[in-house]
Amino acid sequence: MNVTWIRIEVAGAVAGTLALAACGQKPPVHPPALPEVGVIAVAPQAIATTTELPGRTNAFLVAQVRARVDGIVQHRGFNEGEDVKEGQRLYKIDPAPYIAASNSAKASLAKARANAAAAAALAERDKPLVAANAISKQEYDNAVAAAGQAAAEVAAAKAAVETAQINLHYTDVISPISGRVGISQVTPGAYVQTSQATLMATVQQLDPMYVDLTQSSVDGLRLRREFAEGKLDTAGPNAAAVTLTLEDGRAYPLQGKLQFSDVTVDQTTGSVTIRAIFPNPNHVLLPGMFVRARIQEGLRQDAYLVPQIGITHDQKGHATALVVGQDSKVLLRQVVASSTSGTNWIVESGLKAGDRVVVEGTEKVRPGMVVKTIAAR
Repeated sequence: MNVTWIRIEVAGAVAGTLALAACGQKPPVHPPALPEVGVIAVAPQAIATTTELPGRTNAFLVAQVRARVDGIVQHRGFNEGEDVKEGQRLYKIDPAPYIAASNSAKASLAKARANAAAAAALAERDKPLVAANAISKQEYDNAVAAAGQAAAEVAAAKAAVETAQINLHYTDVISPISGRVGISQVTPGAYVQTSQATLMATVQQLDPMYVDLTQSSVDGLRLRREFAEGKLDTAGPNAAAVTLTLEDGRAYPLQGKLQFSDVTVDQTTGSVTIRAIFPNPNHVLLPGMFVRARIQEGLRQDAYLVPQIGITHDQKGHATALVVGQDSKVLLRQVVASSTSGTNWIVESGLKAGDRVVVEGTEKVRPGMVVKTIAAR
């Protein structure tokens, strides 16, 4: 456009405005544009409620392998950190003293058996003699008592042999479970003692894996009360399903099951322990890891899902939502939103079917303002 023409048009507009003013007329005033907000129309629905709890992983089985006889460790039969089988020999303790003790016990047993045979034969010979009054009753009673004592000595010798064999067996330190063995606490040449219960190694079964979760006793009471009042329904056979989030924020791919809830409240923390069990075939979970678990609690009937951006809290901590009425005015509603589902708040009361809740542009409006509504994206 030519610059000269632009100047002429501007001058004309100014002149027109001055002319209207000279005639006593005011220029037209356009009303300000209504603020535009995105809304969603809510409807009641049955919503699966979940709770997220912190916890730590624990091995399914833990066996502390300790010395059961005194002696020098001669050999270690595993590599630290590898998987071992139940019954596999982990250490060999010098068996020489226990072999000697076993042989001595066996010799004592043989001697006791010989003495028992002689005593029994003597008692058997004296039996007809006492009947014929060839010997006194006292002599016969002594022979019978000696035979009984000899039999008892045989039993004691047998027990000594069994004890010696058990101790000899304990020189082979075996793994009581299948699992992964940790750091060896002793080396070949170390002296171990049964009186000290010397810890030699620890074996842990890592598949499956326990996850011990911590829930406040207040939340537990709330859940039981809501089930009793009918606010929550059971979510079916998979209600006890549990999912995990690992320390790095990634989801654990396998689902677990709830095992039980402890019956004792920790007096220092006011919490109870909930135990879940997870398959762990690839040993992703290791004992002592911090995790977060999501447990499905039940179904909440006639609740409303509202995106988290649509729910705010006032200075007293009450949850509130901005609702657009039929006259396009913004109303502030106090609601009850005690839990979440994904990125949404579960609103239990304070809304009704068809309410239009502001979820976009909330920062531009205040209660009482008239707004233009569009469907939220």
